Amino acid sequence: MPRTEWCAMSRGAPDPMSVLAVGSVALDSVETPDGSVDRVIGGSAVFFCAAASLLGRVRVVAVVGDDYPLAQLRFLEARGVDFEGLVQVPGESFFWSGRYGEGFRTRETTETRLGVFGAFEPRIPAAWSESEFVFLGNIDPVLQLGVLDQVRSPALVAADTMNFWIERTRESLLGVLARLDVLFVSDEEAMQLAGLDDLAAAAKWIRERGPALVVVKRGEEGAVGFHPDWTLSCPGHPVARVVDPTGAGDAFAGGFMAFLARTGSWSREDLAGALAHGAAMGSFAVEAFSVDRFRDLPPREASRRAATLAGMTTIEGELARKRTRVGGCR
Repeated sequence: MPRTEWCAMSRGAPDPMSVLAVGSVALDSVETPDGSVDRVIGGSAVFFCAAASLLGRVRVVAVVGDDYPLAQLRFLEARGVDFEGLVQVPGESFFWSGRYGEGFRTRETTETRLGVFGAFEPRIPAAWSESEFVFLGNIDPVLQLGVLDQVRSPALVAADTMNFWIERTRESLLGVLARLDVLFVSDEEAMQLAGLDDLAAAAKWIRERGPALVVVKRGEEGAVGFHPDWTLSCPGHPVARVVDPTGAGDAFAGGFMAFLARTGSWSREDLAGALAHGAAMGSFAVEAFSVDRFRDLPPREASRRAATLAGMTTIEGELARKRTRVGGCR
């Protein structure tokens, strides 16, 4: 059974609640057909916060080494991101480097160094243990379970995962699913997890193991949300030039979660709005390296793009324009 009866719950809170985000704060080196960057800020928590902080407050739990350029996170702090849970310890920060092929059809990981992230054991500050909205970034499911053991009765829990964890830590991942409301995955990951070659059937298989909503991120094609009673579909927003798709999925999750925390509601109409905000944030992420597109992104521009996508989001094939709430970015 799903952990949350979605449509039966609606708080209608006037003020946005904070989202607790647990994930990686990393350094990335990226090479694309159009250029490259070296040791820029990245990681699931950074991309999540860059998007979510346009809509509301975020609390971060992560670890970095003493080589991390913390000053580059100040723009997020200025937007209300709380880094009390970010711990800096002696050693090297998590580092990833990758290369994208022509047309971004392929991605090759050229180097991964876990550094201090390899010994990461998330510790939730006591004051954050009652966080109502929790996002578990793409980290070891054992760590995700440890986080859930430290929070009391969250209203909504969402998580991301990847092929590596599906292959290596399947049993722990199934334990995470049982405690989720939302799972973010790609088409390939959903079908691999379920062992099925039909996406809708795979989503049903996943839902039966916990999350009430399975959100399938489809890159430039947008996203689909599978619920037991209905299906949401949001197109991708056209982008004139893709610069770097790294982190777009985490930015998607940031927009999605922050929208729900802002509205305090998760009716199907609000979930449609969350899907549109997620797709909008993902499309901004690919327009620059690292989180550079978000540094000076006007909230009104973000709201306009989300509104455009909300107008094209469908619920069981019916346009949701007249029913989908669009929450303005701050």
